[in-house]
Amino acid sequence: MAIKKIKFLIILSLICFVGAAQTTTIPDPNFEQALIDKGLDVAPIDGLVLTSNINANVNLDVTGYNISDLTGIEDFTSLSILNCSNNQLSTLNISQNTQLTQLFFSNNQISNLDITIHTNLEVLWGFNNQLSTLNTSQNTNLRALRCENNNLTSLDISKNIALVDLVCENNQLTSIDISNNNVLSTFQCGNNLLSNLDVSLNTNLSTLSCEQNLLSLLDVSNNSRLNTLICFSNQLTVLDLTKNESLTSLNCSNNQLCDLNVNNGNNNNVVLMNFNLNPDLNCVVVDKVNEDHNYWQPVSFSNYVNAPNACNNFVLVDVLDDYIGPSYALPILTNGNYFTAPGGHGTPLNSGDIISTSQTIYIYNETVCHNNESNFNVLINNGDYYIPKYFTPNNDGSHDLWKVIDNHNSINNITIYNRHGKLLKFLLPNASGWDGTYNGALLTSDSYWYIIVLNTGKTVKGYFTLKR
Repeated sequence: MAIKKIKFLIILSLICFVGAAQTTTIPDPNFEQALIDKGLDVAPIDGLVLTSNINANVNLDVTGYNISDLTGIEDFTSLSILNCSNNQLSTLNISQNTQLTQLFFSNNQISNLDITIHTNLEVLWGFNNQLSTLNTSQNTNLRALRCENNNLTSLDISKNIALVDLVCENNQLTSIDISNNNVLSTFQCGNNLLSNLDVSLNTNLSTLSCEQNLLSLLDVSNNSRLNTLICFSNQLTVLDLTKNESLTSLNCSNNQLCDLNVNNGNNNNVVLMNFNLNPDLNCVVVDKVNEDHNYWQPVSFSNYVNAPNACNNFVLVDVLDDYIGPSYALPILTNGNYFTAPGGHGTPLNSGDIISTSQTIYIYNETVCHNNESNFNVLINNGDYYIPKYFTPNNDGSHDLWKVIDNHNSINNITIYNRHGKLLKFLLPNASGWDGTYNGALLTSDSYWYIIVLNTGKTVKGYFTLKR
C-alpha cells in the first residue's frame, strides 16, 4: 500500500511539473483575448496559454486590442512577423524573438526599443510613439523603416544600405545623412528641422517629401527617376527641375522662390503642380508656353516662358522715346530709376534733372528676384532742326522711324525719294515720321534722299540710310 501511494505521488508531481513547463503566463487579459481570438488559446481568460500553442507560431497580429502589457511574447520563439500596432504599450521586450523579420508597433506609447540582436529584420514600422532614440546599426537587412511622429533628434542609417523606403517625418531631426543609402526609392523627412539635405547620391529616388523644414537649397539634378517632389514650406529661392524627366507631382508652395524651371519635357504628364504662396515668383519656365496649365496652382498664374532670362521681361520698366533738342528735363518715372550706365550702375539721376549733354540714359528696375531695363538717347542739338543720318525700321522700338526734329517750327514740308528720284513719301511738320515702306511694301536697305522746305522758302537737300 505504501509503495502504491509513493508511485501515485511521483506521477502526480511529474504531471504538475510538465503542466507548469508547458504554459506561458499572459498577465494582460486583452492580450490573452487576442490569443483566444486567434485560436492560440481557449476561454476562459486565466492568465495562461499553452506554450506549445505559440512557440512555433511565425505570424502574430494583435492590432487594436488595447493591450498595455505584452508579457508572454518571449515564448513566441519562432515569430517572424509581429504586429502589435494600435495598442497601449509603453514597453516592448522582444529580446527572445530573434527570428523577427517584420515588426509593426505603431500607434503606441513606446519610448525605447532594443532591436540590436534582430539582424534579420527587414521591415520596421514604429510611427506614432515616443521614441527619442532608435539604433538600427545592426539591422543591415532593413528595407523599410517608418519612424515618423516620434521624438527623434538624430537618426543614423549609414549601416542600412538596403533601405528602399524611409519615412522619418514629424520628428526633431536637425540633419540626416543618406549618402550610403543608394537604393533608397522613397524618402519622407518632412516637418523636421533640416537646414541641409544632400540627395545627390540617391539616384534611385522616386519620391522625395521634405516639406516644412528649413531648406534654402535643394539640388535634385542627379535624381532623374524622381516622379514626386513635395517641398512646400521651406526657404527655397531656386528650384531647377530640368533634369527630372519623370516628374509628375510637385508641391513647392510657401517658399521664397525666385526661379522655378520645370522645362523637363514631361509637363504633359503632370498630375499635380502647386507653386502657390511664392510672392516673388513672377514667371515659371515650362516645356511649352501654350500648353494647358489651367489645372496648375495658382490657377490665375499666366506668366509661363520657355527660357529663364525671359523672366526679366515681367519686371515693369518705363520706356521713353529718344529726344533731340537743346535740353531735356527727365520726366517722373512709374517703374524704375535713372542711371548713366546699364545694370543700375553709373551715376543715379532724378526726375526733373536737366540733361544738357548728349548721352544714353538707362531706366533700371529690379524686384527681389529679377530686373529689367530700358534706355533712350538724348541728343543735345541747338540748331533749328535735326536730320537723322540713318534709321532701322525693324520694330524693336529703337530708330524705327526716320523723323526730322524741328526745334523751332521752321519746317514747312519734307519729301523723300529713292536714288532714282522716285517720290516715296510726303511729310508735313506734325507727321510721326517715315517707316521705310512704299504702298505697304518694305523697302530694302539703301540710301534715300530728302528735300526739306523751310518756312522761309529755302530748301535743304541730303540723304540718309535705311538699315534692316
